[in-house]
Amino acid sequence: MGQEPVTSSTKPGWKVRLRPTGLALLVAATMAVPPTATWAQGGGSTPIVRDAEAEALLHDYIRPILNAAGVSRPDILLVPNPAFNAYVTGRGNIFVNVGAIVDTETPNELIGVLAHEIAHIAHNDVAQMTQQIEDTKVAMLLAGLVGVGAVAAGAATGVDGVSQAGGGILTGAIGIGQRSILRYQRDKEAAADRAAYQYLSGTGQSAAGMLATLKRLADQNLLTSQGANPYLLSHPLPRERVIELESMLAQSQYTGRADTAELQARHDLLRAKLVGFTWPAQNVQRRYPLGDNSLAARYARAIVAYRTGKPGPAVEQIDALIASAPNNPYFHELKGQALLETGNPQAAIAPLRKAVSLSPNSNLLKVILGQALVATDDRAVAAEAVKLLSVAMQGDPDVTTGYRALARAYALLDDIAMAQLATAQGYFAEGNFKEARMQAERAQAKLKTGSPAWLRADDILNYKPPKS
Repeated sequence: MGQEPVTSSTKPGWKVRLRPTGLALLVAATMAVPPTATWAQGGGSTPIVRDAEAEALLHDYIRPILNAAGVSRPDILLVPNPAFNAYVTGRGNIFVNVGAIVDTETPNELIGVLAHEIAHIAHNDVAQMTQQIEDTKVAMLLAGLVGVGAVAAGAATGVDGVSQAGGGILTGAIGIGQRSILRYQRDKEAAADRAAYQYLSGTGQSAAGMLATLKRLADQNLLTSQGANPYLLSHPLPRERVIELESMLAQSQYTGRADTAELQARHDLLRAKLVGFTWPAQNVQRRYPLGDNSLAARYARAIVAYRTGKPGPAVEQIDALIASAPNNPYFHELKGQALLETGNPQAAIAPLRKAVSLSPNSNLLKVILGQALVATDDRAVAAEAVKLLSVAMQGDPDVTTGYRALARAYALLDDIAMAQLATAQGYFAEGNFKEARMQAERAQAKLKTGSPAWLRADDILNYKPPKS
C-alpha cells in the first residue's frame, strides 16, 4: 500500500489516485495479444477514485458473494474510465470502471459482473494464468532456439530453404503459444461465468441481470465478432456465454427475483453521482433534464451546479435533497464538500459531522470532516481533528490527504514531531520514500526512543522498496 503513487484531487470527497495493477500478463510484449484482453490492463499505474458512497454500496453488493465463494474481503477500486469493464489483479483487488456502474440499470446486473470477478479470485486465476504464461514462454523459447539455429545454419550454408524453415518455426512457435494462452484464458472465463451463477443461486439472487449484461455485450460485439477467428479471442464468443447462461437460468428457482426497492434506489443514486462528477455538464443535463424530478436526477444536477462553481444554487439544491432524504449521509457530505471547496470550512463542519454520524464506519467521511476542522485554523478544534484523523488513517492508511490534514492539526497544537511523522507517513503512502525518510528522521530525533510514534518513524527509515 505504501508503494502506490498518488495524485491528489482538489475535491476532498472525490479523490483520484494511482495504483499499480499487478499485471498478470506479460504476453503483450511477446505475443501480440489483442488489446481487448481483460487480463492485460496495461502497464504502470491505474488511476482510481475514492468515494465513500461508491465503496459502501459495492461492498454491500459483494458481501454475500464473498461468503458464498469463501473469499476474504478484497479491495474494490473504482477506475474513472467510461468503458464497461471490471477485472482482478494478482494482488486480489477488484477494479471496477465507472462505466460498468453507469451502464448497469439494476443492482443485479452489476452484482453479476462482480460475482464473475470474485470467481477469478476464488479460482486463483491470475496466479495460474501467470504460471501458464511462464510455461508457454519456456516452450516458445525452446522452439525459438531451434528456429534460430535453423536460420543460422541456412545463413552459413547459403541454403535459403533452411533459413525459411527456421523462420517458419519461429513464427509457428509464437502463433501456437498465443493460441495456447488464449484457449486457457477462454476456459477460465467460461468457468468464472458458471461459478458466478452458482454464487448468485447460493445467495438467493437471480442471474437474470448477469444474462442481461451478457446480451448487451453480445449485441455490442455482434459486428466485431462476425468473421472473427474464435481461436484468437481472449473470451468465449458472447453468444456462446449467453446460451450457456440461459440454459442454467431455465433451471433456477430465483430467475424472477428482483432487487429490493431500497437497493435499486441506492444504485440509481450512485449512477447519478458518477454521471454528475464524470460527464460534461451538458451531457448530464441531457441524461437528467429539468423535467425529471427523481431524487437521482436532482442529485446529478446538484453535483453539476457544485462543479461549475455556483455555490449558492448548488447548496440550495443540496438542501432540497437533504429535505427529501435527511438520513442520507452522502447528501450531507456533498453539502460539506461544496462549502469547504468554496472557502467556507466553518459552515462545512456541521453537515460533515452529520454525514459521519450517519455513517460512523466511513473513514473517508472522517477524513473530509478532519480537513474541514483544520481548514478553520482554529486551535480549539485541532485536538478533535487529531483524534478523528488518527482513527481514519488507522482504518484506511492509503488516504494521503488525511495525513496532510493530520500534520496540519498537529502543527496547530505545536506538536512538530508528530506533524513531521504524519507528513512522513503521507509521503510513504504516496511512494515518495526519499521525502518520507527525511521527515521520519526529523520526527524521530524529537520523539521518545521506543515510543509507538518513534517506532512508526523507525519503520519508515528501515523500509527498503522492492526492486522494480
